[in-house]
Amino acid sequence: MLAGPEAFSRSVQLRHLRCLVAVAQERNLARAATRLSLSQPAISKTLAELEQLAGVALVERGRRGAQLTPPGQQLLAHALRVLETLGEAALALSPASAARTTRLRIGALPSVGPSLLPAPLAEFRRRQPEVQIQLKSEANARLLEELRAGELDLVAGRMADPQLMVGLSFELLHVEPLVLAVRPGHPLAGQAQPSMQAVLGYPLVVYSEGTIPRHNTESLLSAFGLKLPSHRTETLVVSVARLLARESDAVWFTPLGAVADDLAGKQLVRLRVATQGTEEPVGLLLRSDLPASPLLQQFMALVRASAA
Repeated sequence: MLAGPEAFSRSVQLRHLRCLVAVAQERNLARAATRLSLSQPAISKTLAELEQLAGVALVERGRRGAQLTPPGQQLLAHALRVLETLGEAALALSPASAARTTRLRIGALPSVGPSLLPAPLAEFRRRQPEVQIQLKSEANARLLEELRAGELDLVAGRMADPQLMVGLSFELLHVEPLVLAVRPGHPLAGQAQPSMQAVLGYPLVVYSEGTIPRHNTESLLSAFGLKLPSHRTETLVVSVARLLARESDAVWFTPLGAVADDLAGKQLVRLRVATQGTEEPVGLLLRSDLPASPLLQQFMALVRASAA
């Protein structure tokens, strides 16, 4: 087994780095093999070679697919920089007349994107009409995985557990609590302080399991000595949750940002239920190993201004 940085740098090849990046982004050896036009045994062999050169395990295979180990995540950051630099070199050598598409790939939480991004996106489009914008909405953990793997340039999301923040930086924009939103004519809407037991007497709309708003919902109920009942609808689709709250007696447990416009327009009202302790920081996440491009810096400035 080779050991030491000199042996590694002398022996590692681009195919090793491309293999690691493909596995990190696809999270599955078979899909990574298809992406690189290789067989799965060839991918496994290339990974084994890279792990022998590194002297440590870089990929774990389990029920969640292929996941990078902490050393694998560290190497991934360097592999991405190498391949991105190669791509920039190829563009620099291409004819000036060659068509080039400049793009921004932005990830946003379903509970964050609707309130935070529309105004900055519209203004950025006005200033940069030729830039292609790709916007993706997922749960926080998945967005951070894709950001770390180089599939996204920026995430509008929340802080996460330390293991998910490796290689990422976080810029705080604001802190928002969980709220309970209902239609204006809801039986609980006019009460000075409805009990949580009364709230649980109605259908609930909550975020999907594994998300931060869902964790905060369960923690809030636990503080009252209660558990999440079975008569609930779980969804990450904010537009569906909003309509359920507007058109039925459902109570929507949601971060404030996702419902702020509805509250301001009085399509929904906030129940007077104390939710202290559910506040979560919302901000911008970037790869800490890669400086933001001028275009990305411009977009981030617009997001900051909108959040302020």
